[in-house]
Amino acid sequence: MSATIQLDVISDPICPWCYIGKAGLDRALEKNADHPFRIEWHPFQLNPDMPAGGMDRREYLETKFGGKDNAVKVYGRIADAAEAAGLEIDFAAIKTTPNTIDAHRLIHWAGLEGRQTAIVSKLFKAYFVEGRDIGDHAELTEIAVSAEMDRDMISQLLASDSDRKDIADRDAHARNRGVTGVPTFVVANQHVLPGAQPADLWERVLDELRNQPAAEA
Repeated sequence: MSATIQLDVISDPICPWCYIGKAGLDRALEKNADHPFRIEWHPFQLNPDMPAGGMDRREYLETKFGGKDNAVKVYGRIADAAEAAGLEIDFAAIKTTPNTIDAHRLIHWAGLEGRQTAIVSKLFKAYFVEGRDIGDHAELTEIAVSAEMDRDMISQLLASDSDRKDIADRDAHARNRGVTGVPTFVVANQHVLPGAQPADLWERVLDELRNQPAAEA
């Protein structure tokens, strides 16, 4: 496959299904090194009204799911899905549910440097594996530096309102187009795949693209 095909991924770095969905995509792409996808990540805040400093995760989950028992049931299913995807998630390590506007700004800036997917991967790992507060500017700066982004530049950008409105507008645009949950994958600006798709589905998609006539691909 030689033609490049746009794959837009609408997600939030604190969404466990987004982390699981990325794992399925990654596994398929690892088996198909000649894949045609040009991947771009787009913002969607699960909690756009989250306070700037975030909130206690236990309180957040119990409020969202109507009590401790329901939260445990929901996250039990998520844990099973993560394990099936080959992921380890340390939910006990996560103390804060952050506001993700700044994480989305970092993803945007990383895209300008061709480091977007690397930053997305590091944000998922920081939150779900290491239990780090990815709403904290110091944590975000360290994550950026680990992807070889400039410390001073990122620190200054985070301290400003740079691109904050752009992220909010892009989030709103996704919702206006009918996106109600994430992850949402859009292939070639035409085909929408909602939810955490398994690797075998992505392999079928790649097979279909591979078998299309060149004019259609």
